[in-house]
Amino acid sequence: MDTILSRPYGLNGKEMANIIGTLFNISIIGLLACSQVWVLAMSDEVRVASAAVHKINMSVGQQIMEELSPELKEEKFNKSVRDKYPKAAINDVERGVKHIKVTKYFSGRPVRINIVEADLKLGGLVIKPELASDKLNSRRTIKNIAKKSSSIVALNGTYFKPQTGVPIGTLMIDGKLMTGPMYDRVALGVFEDGFDIARVSLDAKVKSDGKIIKVDNINQHRTLSTHTLLYTPDWGTSAPKSPKYGWQVAVSNDKIISVSASTASIPADGYVIVGPKSLVGTLEVGKKIKLDVKTLPEWKNVKHIISGGPYLLKDGEVFVDITAQKLHSITGRNPRSAIGYTADNRLILVAVDGREGASVGLTLFELANFMQSIGCTNAINLDGGGSTVMYVKGNIVNNPKVAGGIPLSNAVVLSVK
Repeated sequence: MDTILSRPYGLNGKEMANIIGTLFNISIIGLLACSQVWVLAMSDEVRVASAAVHKINMSVGQQIMEELSPELKEEKFNKSVRDKYPKAAINDVERGVKHIKVTKYFSGRPVRINIVEADLKLGGLVIKPELASDKLNSRRTIKNIAKKSSSIVALNGTYFKPQTGVPIGTLMIDGKLMTGPMYDRVALGVFEDGFDIARVSLDAKVKSDGKIIKVDNINQHRTLSTHTLLYTPDWGTSAPKSPKYGWQVAVSNDKIISVSASTASIPADGYVIVGPKSLVGTLEVGKKIKLDVKTLPEWKNVKHIISGGPYLLKDGEVFVDITAQKLHSITGRNPRSAIGYTADNRLILVAVDGREGASVGLTLFELANFMQSIGCTNAINLDGGGSTVMYVKGNIVNNPKVAGGIPLSNAVVLSVK
């Protein structure tokens, strides 16, 4: 009795799915039996129409069964991966996650490619960017980043400044904007029910006592002395040095606590604004201040954003906008990293080895065509070259020039909920 009460109706999910499947099949058989007599009296035209309707009903029935049975959904996923990569080495990582190793030839030269394909809903998985530490100015190996987040898969993420480790471009984690866009480069947005890709720009401003000041970027290194930048505690304990004729405004709990040319400490409950004295120097100590930050497009309910560039695929078509995103320095054959997704929201991560005889690397257009060939509808290039490294369940699966991969600022990580 106790055993029966510990399982609702005495059945587990698989047993319930089997019973439902049996009842469904019995109902189909009954309908087919009843329909046979009717079909005999039909004209040829009606029989053809009846057969078409029957085929549609069977297809709908199969879809219903797949939704009811996780086992059938998993079998469908496994088969589709096997069919897509018939000559590849395919390894199971977790339910709904496959690691694929393949060697392709481009212009007669070999290229080793590691792919992770995942159905996030099937495996109860989470994809997000992960920093090397709790501050932006830090670097760690991908193994350490993966262990920090208890991840089963990790791929190097967005570009970063080698001297400091600070990410270059848009980075949002759990709804918090860590760094702002650079040159409005393309980024991947992660939502509860899927993904989107777009070029991202910043719409930010501070308002105080009737004054409105545009914020040009957040937690990024300065590119122009005339820009007004904002630094949060994620940057570190103090803001960077002011530019010539620049001033700094420290804000704590939405109130201005200091205005000066000196380098300001960043309040734990606030931020520091650094910009031309003619702008930020007009703000007054003791006044309330409001920060308004939006990204464009204004993705509603976006959870994570990770930038890269350039585009590889846009709405199913090859689209490599190197010039628009100021990325001429990364053309040619190189190790590459990419992220994309399919029409049915499967996640695709790719690491390409290069700069060696056994794997010469890919151009951006070759990478775009490859991402298209494996079913991606949208995809972007991530940081590559010496940064390209892929981790799967404790192991580095590609062959970076530096054993284990160079220390990284951030990574895209895949974890089980």
